[in-house]
Amino acid sequence: MTEPRQLIDGVILIYGTHEMSISALLLLLAILAAFGFFIGRQKIHLQYKKQSNKARINTLPKYFGYVAGLAALIPALILLLVLEVAETPWINHQISQEISSAQLPSGDDLDLFLNDIKNASTESQIAALSDEKQIIHGHYQRIVKTTQWAKTAVVLALSVLLGLWSLKKINTATRARYLFEKTIEWLLLAAASIAIMTTVGIVFSVFFESMRFFGDIPVVDFMFGTEWSPQTAIRADQVGSSASFGAIPLFVGTMLISFIALLVSVPLGLMSAIYLSEYANRSVRAVAKPVLEILAGIPTVVYGFFAALTVAPFIRDFGESLGLSVASESALAAGLVMGIMIIPFVSSLADDVMSAVPQSLREGSLGLGATRSETIIKVLIPAALPGIVGGVLLAASRAIGETMIVVMAAGLAANLTVNPLEAVTTVTVQIVTLLTGDQEFDSAKTLAAFALGLMLFVTTLVLNMIALYVVRKYREQYE
Repeated sequence: MTEPRQLIDGVILIYGTHEMSISALLLLLAILAAFGFFIGRQKIHLQYKKQSNKARINTLPKYFGYVAGLAALIPALILLLVLEVAETPWINHQISQEISSAQLPSGDDLDLFLNDIKNASTESQIAALSDEKQIIHGHYQRIVKTTQWAKTAVVLALSVLLGLWSLKKINTATRARYLFEKTIEWLLLAAASIAIMTTVGIVFSVFFESMRFFGDIPVVDFMFGTEWSPQTAIRADQVGSSASFGAIPLFVGTMLISFIALLVSVPLGLMSAIYLSEYANRSVRAVAKPVLEILAGIPTVVYGFFAALTVAPFIRDFGESLGLSVASESALAAGLVMGIMIIPFVSSLADDVMSAVPQSLREGSLGLGATRSETIIKVLIPAALPGIVGGVLLAASRAIGETMIVVMAAGLAANLTVNPLEAVTTVTVQIVTLLTGDQEFDSAKTLAAFALGLMLFVTTLVLNMIALYVVRKYREQYE
């Protein structure tokens, strides 16, 4: 037992300082880049002083410093990213070879064996391992430490070499400003590409999993079925062994709650925007608009509590006083609270586009004898219509994608109804329900979440396309 304990001495320190080592490495790279910047700038500054023809100086010394600093920083960061991605597979390969040479105990799975070794991060956990696992654990820590030191050395060496090379190469004839601008352009392109590729990856992952689901469940049954019951039994003789995946109740519930939310948010948001843009003075506007936009920053779980504990009981009691049958969890309660939540999406965008309408249009309408109300209805709103429509569709997308309020205020029952006083559920709620807990992605029940996600993605995409079409078709160009 002594030898394995010696091999794994310092394991806690290694684990605890891994993230710190990355931070320290990034700090060192930043210091090297700053050093290259100052040296490069100073070098060109001295050369400019010695230059007799000052009129030929057309690039500031700082751009030469930027080129030297970026040469020491960017390639090293790219190499660090590549090594970070490749580090774990490399370590797993090396430790697997160690396990093979150490003769894996019979009855142990290789993955489980590796997990036991990697998860032992405290002294008590290490002591609980078998002698064979403690030996392999020592080898594992040695490989990790060696890999981290090698990674640090290679990255720093590349940074230093490229920094020195760039300092040697730059001179007053170097197109430093052009190189700097092109580097920034490529960095921005890389950032935009990452965002685009992330979106593409999400779409394809959802699409392929949805195709697996549609391989078991026909598309027609999913799109036009009127019964949603994804629960399946373990044995064929149990009740509920034949699940139903008709998504019509979910789509109807989603549209019903979103429609109620828009009935609340669009009039209130539009009237708030008209008041803030046309009637409120600066002091009122400076206070009212930020307070109104606070609604968008309140966590949705708070809205859910408000809907479940205040709005839903009030609607139920008020409905019963009128002789109506109101469910404890109703679409009306969820829709009302959701409408309050998305008011800022409508009011803020509508206010901005109304304020952007040229003052000359207002003055011309008033000069022709129109009242302020007539000016707003016949001039201001038509001129700002594309932005208003865009804000409404953005609010609709937000309402369709909301989950927490529906879970707490509308329930989980997939009822096919358009009665706002009954309990319904939405697509997003069912996605959360299907993926809650430990799930295996090989059953129709779990894969149904991806099919619902695909339908939700298509719906929001269509809304965004409509918004773009309206904005482009009816956009006004003002001097």
